[in-house]
Amino acid sequence: MSFTMFKSTFKISKMDCPSEETLIRMKLEGLSMIKSLVFDIENRKLTVFHSEESSEIENHLKELNLGSQLQETIVVQADEFKDNSSVQSKLLWTVLIINFAFFIIEITTGFISKSMGLVADSLDMLADALVYGLSLWAVGSTVFRKKKVAKLSGYFQLALALIGLIEVIRRFISFEAVPDFKTMIIVSILALIANSVCLYLLQKSKSEEAHMKATMIFTSNDIIINTGVIAAGVLVLLTQSKYPDLIIGAIVFLIVVRGAFRILKLGK
Repeated sequence: MSFTMFKSTFKISKMDCPSEETLIRMKLEGLSMIKSLVFDIENRKLTVFHSEESSEIENHLKELNLGSQLQETIVVQADEFKDNSSVQSKLLWTVLIINFAFFIIEITTGFISKSMGLVADSLDMLADALVYGLSLWAVGSTVFRKKKVAKLSGYFQLALALIGLIEVIRRFISFEAVPDFKTMIIVSILALIANSVCLYLLQKSKSEEAHMKATMIFTSNDIIINTGVIAAGVLVLLTQSKYPDLIIGAIVFLIVVRGAFRILKLGK
């Protein structure tokens, strides 16, 4: 038996990555009229299925200052949407585990091989894992608890990235051995393969929801970074210089800093 439901479409002009999606989910959590959220980050749109007309949803979104604007609200039948959260959660858990595993692998091999590129890439993997972990936080946890975890994760990531940038600067101005290009290339190729598998699994799901599309974009960015570290390894081989590794390391550390500020935003 179906029942009447409302579908509201919002334009969120500043929603461009999973961090904003997590922020919105946290903000709307607890509103009992909401039955489903469908994110289209690529087009910066959010569709909300809810059981009753209410301006509460619109007000909550405007409080985030993400450029939220209600486009339309229409009446639909309950069977218009399907809850695929279980399947999506399994896929996102898989991506999270792979990202965290390669964080451990890359940060370990990065220190052993003296490659700041690998260390920086490992922190980018950690950043992804933190965002996915926050998105998949156990149902029933309080908003306060989620925000506290987000804030601690953001500060931890920011601290690591700043320490990394300081270490890059130190290595620029001091004498340092040339990093082991073989380890850089081999480990980055393995990380590239891992991220490619993640992207394949996500694309295989054929999900049209940008909640999943955003994860694909995130993973595609990781592939670009992996390729950059591989290129840096090749340049280290050709030039026998430490600078290609330090340059790619600095770039990735800055990306991680940007991600840390986005995670900190979740804790506000």
